[in-house]
Amino acid sequence: MKLLRLLLFPFSLIYGLVVTIRNWCYDAGIFKSAGFNRPIIVVGNLDVGGAGKSPMTEYLVRLFKNNKPTILSRGYGRKTKGFLLAGDKPLASVIGDEPAQFKHKFPKVTVAVCEKRVEGIQQLKDKYSLVILDDAYQHRALKSGFSILLFDYNRLNQPRLVLPAGNLREPFSGRERADVIVISKCPATLDDAEIALIKKHIKPLPHQALFFTTINYMALRNMEGTTVYQNIDEQTTVFLLTGIANPAPLLSHLKKFTSLVNHHNYPDHHEFSLKNISKLADDFFACTSQKKLIITTEKDAQRLGEQELQSAVKKLPVLVLPIGISFLNNGQQQFDNLVTEYVKQY
Repeated sequence: MKLLRLLLFPFSLIYGLVVTIRNWCYDAGIFKSAGFNRPIIVVGNLDVGGAGKSPMTEYLVRLFKNNKPTILSRGYGRKTKGFLLAGDKPLASVIGDEPAQFKHKFPKVTVAVCEKRVEGIQQLKDKYSLVILDDAYQHRALKSGFSILLFDYNRLNQPRLVLPAGNLREPFSGRERADVIVISKCPATLDDAEIALIKKHIKPLPHQALFFTTINYMALRNMEGTTVYQNIDEQTTVFLLTGIANPAPLLSHLKKFTSLVNHHNYPDHHEFSLKNISKLADDFFACTSQKKLIITTEKDAQRLGEQELQSAVKKLPVLVLPIGISFLNNGQQQFDNLVTEYVKQY
């Protein structure tokens, strides 16, 4: 891996230079950013892959449930293009897995997708008083009102290299645009000494509040969304199906209850096939354990709902493990106040 990073390093220098010049052009006003007379909250990260953007977006939807929020996403992985509103029964192939997840969880909330976020907001601005943009931190064509930048606790010590040698979409200095920085997926036992080390590592600017969150695992549900009270103990064999960027925290959580975890692991946003489901089914039914479960994530469940997979998935006892976030160090009230004060300006 080190050799590969070394070989790709010259390309990272070129990529980083291009991104730095682009950001400078936006900061200097050479490239124009469109602004809107609406509160616009951007949730994003610097890394490629998951940092907990979806749970943060859902937290904001709950926080502003009385402000008629709408979610605007790119709709990564969908087979469509342009601006689309999520219907009552959204499919991941039409609007993307994360927007489909949002719509299923919040059926009364408007969820839209559009690659060009400015165009998307133009379609929404006259009908909705608050727009939450999922994964739009690098979308500089839009002038965000309030930016929440997430860093995955488990990746803090990775090399700060931009693509392709590293995992950063833009140089680490890009964090300076954020209004708030959140370290996500922290252990619940994070102590003051480690918090101090992280602050020294991230180096937030004086105007940037720094928060810490941990994953809050909720009760298992079936594919229809009904809560299932299922006990997992050391005798339970869990077949875990994931197509997410970083399944490590989920694996660690399950292994607190049982060491018998059979992980069917696929890349982020993987388009599940009948072959994938057949392999899962063969392994599950071949298992002689008296107590066995199939567990997947909310995001993966959206892609399992595609029509060509439904008959095969229905034959399996698939359970979904929802997640939320909890703020550490008594930070929730301060976070809520900061974001709420911004929205109140409008």
